[in-house]
Formats: sequence, C-alpha cells, structure tokens
Amino acid sequence: MKKIYVCDQTLRVLKEENKKALSFREKLQIATNLVKTGVDAIELPFISLSKEDSVIYRTIAKSVGNVTVCMPCNFSVDGVREAYDCVKEAENFRLQIVVPVSTVQMEYVYHVKAPKMLEKVAEIVKYAVSFHNDVEVIMKDASRAENGFVKQLAEVCKTNGANVVTLCDDGGVYFPEEFANLVSEVCKTGVKVFVQPSDALNMATATAINCIKAGASGIKTASTTGLTLKTDNFAEVLRAKGNDVGITSNLDITAIHNVVKNIEGGIENAKDIDVSVKEVDTLSLDENSTITDIITATTALGYELSYEDSSKVYEEFKRVINKKSNIGARELEAIIATSAMQVPSTYHLVNYVVNSGNIITATANVTLEKDGEKISGVSTGDGPIDAAFHAIEQIVGHHYELDDFQVQAVTKGREAVGSSIIRLRDGGKLYSGNGISTDVVGACIRAYVNALNKIVYGDK
Repeated sequence: MKKIYVCDQTLRVLKEENKKALSFREKLQIATNLVKTGVDAIELPFISLSKEDSVIYRTIAKSVGNVTVCMPCNFSVDGVREAYDCVKEAENFRLQIVVPVSTVQMEYVYHVKAPKMLEKVAEIVKYAVSFHNDVEVIMKDASRAENGFVKQLAEVCKTNGANVVTLCDDGGVYFPEEFANLVSEVCKTGVKVFVQPSDALNMATATAINCIKAGASGIKTASTTGLTLKTDNFAEVLRAKGNDVGITSNLDITAIHNVVKNIEGGIENAKDIDVSVKEVDTLSLDENSTITDIITATTALGYELSYEDSSKVYEEFKRVINKKSNIGARELEAIIATSAMQVPSTYHLVNYVVNSGNIITATANVTLEKDGEKISGVSTGDGPIDAAFHAIEQIVGHHYELDDFQVQAVTKGREAVGSSIIRLRDGGKLYSGNGISTDVVGACIRAYVNALNKIVYGDK
C-alpha cells in the first residue's frame, strides 16, 4: 500500500478566495481542528499585513503539534526571511516558494522569460535552504507551461536543495491522464512530487488518483468549497476503493466532516470546537478586572499575546471601561485587534472636538502627540468624520488616498462599541488601521491614526 501525504489548504483558500473573513481565534481554531483530520501538513496564507499576520501565524505554528506548517514566501530573499520568522518555532515546518511557470504568467507577474526564471528560482531556493532543509517549490499554472519547462525547473529545484515540487492545474484544463503524464516526467528528476488538481471539470479526485499512480507522493486538498480538491471527497474514495488501488492515508473522514460543518455553519455555531464558545461568549470584564484577568480572557479567546501586547490591551481596556459597565468577548476581541499586534506609535491621539449639524458646516479640531510635542489641526469637511480626517492631514502635512472605510457596531444596545477599519494608500501600498470607541467619530479617528502610524513605520 502506498501511503499518500496530504497537505491541507483550507486557511489559504478561505483567505485567497475571500469566502469567509476569519478572526484570529477562528483561524487558530480551524488549524487546531484540521490536526484532528489526519492531514500531514497545514498550509498558511501569504503574509499580507506583516505585523498582524506574523503574530497570528507564529501562534498557529506553535499550536499544531507535529503536523507540518507550510509557509509561502513572497518571491524574494526578504520574503523567505519573513516567512521563516513566522514558522521557525513550529515543531515541523516547510518553506514554500510559489512560482508561476506558464509563459503568460511568468511575463505578466514577474516580467521575465523562462531562462531568467530558472536563475531566479535557483537563487531563492538556495537562499531558503540556508534557513531550513525542508523547501517546496509550488509551480503555479503548470498545466499551461511550455513543453519540457516544468521538468527543467524541477531539476533546478532539486539541484539547489528543494525536496518537494508541487504541480498545479490552476487553469483546470487537464484530464486525469494528461496530469499523470506530466507527473511521470517530473518524477524522473528524482524530486518528490505533489499535485494540486483543479475540480473545474469535476474530476479532481480522479485526477489525484491517476497522479498518485504515476508517482506523485502528495496531494493538496481543502475542507471548503471551490475548485480545490475536497478533502472529504478524497477520503471517501480511499475508504471505498483505497485497497483496490493500493493507496492509503491518515485521513479521518468523521473529523473532516466536522471541520466542513464548522466552516459552513460558522465557528461561533459549531459544536465540535475545543474552546468552549459558551464560556467565551458569556465572558464579562468590569472596572475591577486586572491585567491577569485580561491575559486569562485573551487566552480563552484563543490568542497568545506577549506580555507587552497584553499590557497594551489592558491600557485600551481601561480607557473603554470608563465609559461602559462591562466588556464582553466581542468587545475584547475588537480591543485586541486595535491594541495588540501593532507597529510602534509615532502619533498618539490626545483629544478631538467635532461640531456638526444639519445647518452648519462640520468642523473638527484634532490634537496628536509626536515625540512629546502636541500638534493640533483644525479643518472643515463633508460631515464630522471627513472634517476629522482633514484635520489629521493638516497635522502631518500630507494627503493620503482613502481606499476603504468601514464602520460597524461591535455590540448591540445604547452603549454599543463602534469599530472602524480604515485603509490608506501611500505610494501604491495599502495600510489598514483599526479603531474602537463608544463614539463612532472617535473610532474612525483612532483607525486613521493607526493606519498613519503603519505608513510612518514603513517609511523608516
């Protein structure tokens, strides 16, 4: 019997296909539950917000035991170093170099032709191996690559130390026998081959079986909807026909169904979660709560914060609790998102005064502190929030493009806490900020300052 290696891509698929926005706790819980399904590896998404993502991924990496944590690297030496820092504390981990290999994708994404891509891959793989000896090269769009190039790249990968290559049918154009033929050719290089078939033609499971017969030793699956091979479908086929085709795995079909149910029904409504949702949802903190209570509560929510971040959460908690009688789980999570996992603050909000009405022009007076100096800005705008943003721009002397702006209530009732998300664009890059307050305008100002600090930090 040939035992197949299964890499689960659920977290990556959920993020890349924007199917479900997940909180820190939900990501951690999904990863924890995936371990129970018998998969051999869990793949994390690319780092998008370096400070926040790195904390989340480090926490997941340390929480999944001996299951391998796969971390994709942005296609640069800096990307390798950043990815390594996220997972280096995991019991087992793998660095992944993701490379487009079709002519169109190589020229469109990286503006290079095949010979230059071979050189670049060799350089980055060699650099990744200097950090860790488990390196995988994921060949995107392999089904549309020029004849012979995939095998040539696999040889380069093996020569420079990569121990796994993954072939992807992102275009969904391969029949089972076509993909199997490619696998057979690449296996001749001596490198270990994984496959990521597409279900665009409803043949992902059949394709995976054919590729395994042709020499593939691993597959990529996900416990969610989409074009990725479904973990439960593959497990069901092995349960019914595994002995006939000589293939086995560690997959637990019951645990897989539970994960699928949790994702489809929502983490908050799932019954098979280790963390007691009932206990978390009835969490209540008041003015007498200490920093020890805060650390205990954040741990119950699934967060693993440093003492420094816990102290930041506690300081923000004290500010908010002055305006409310108690704070629950959802409010605490909003505070964590605002206070922890942040860059050092260059600008601090001191105070603000906003005047608005239906017969006057909205005005805002905002005071920020930078390097011990208080700086004020006064401006008008199309509403109180717009006026406040203009006042901040007056202080910093720069206008940033507002790419996205969201306001929502974190909790219900007259004392509801408002949460704001701001995305500013600077030099083509996006910077997001979070802010919470019982005052919606205050939440927006805090979110803007939070994003502003990330821009300033990135410029240093």
